[in-house]
Amino acid sequence: MFKEKVEGLVQKALRQREDLFLIDLTVGGDNAIKIVLDGDEGVALTDCMEISRAVEHNLDREAQDFSLEVTSAGATAPLRLPRQYHKHVGRHLEVKTEATTIEGKLREVGESGITLAWKSREPKPVGKGKHTVQKEEVISFAAIQEAKVVLKF
Repeated sequence: MFKEKVEGLVQKALRQREDLFLIDLTVGGDNAIKIVLDGDEGVALTDCMEISRAVEHNLDREAQDFSLEVTSAGATAPLRLPRQYHKHVGRHLEVKTEATTIEGKLREVGESGITLAWKSREPKPVGKGKHTVQKEEVISFAAIQEAKVVLKF
């Protein structure tokens, strides 16, 4: 019952902010609420505060003791929803599928998957040595087991 009430409050607060979306919501046995958000343009501290207040101010601490944590998805956290990929176009991702792991630049996000591009050193078709080949692959969201942004400094 408590978890359903929290879920309802979070969804109500997010309807007011269409640029934000829920990544994860957990309510532990000791009523420890953890809300993880992401946004189309990222998540600011004020966004977390706004959602926190929308939830906390509508729960009664006298009736139920709880703790509340509202955070943004971390920079290196796996991408879980197709909506998250859009803001990372042009960045490098590491994508794991059942068959392979590919690290490449996110070129495009479609309705059913993503397009990654990368360079690979391969043997020349004729003669000795290797040459650099530009590769590109379309990967469906269903095939992605894990995808993370690769931070390069």
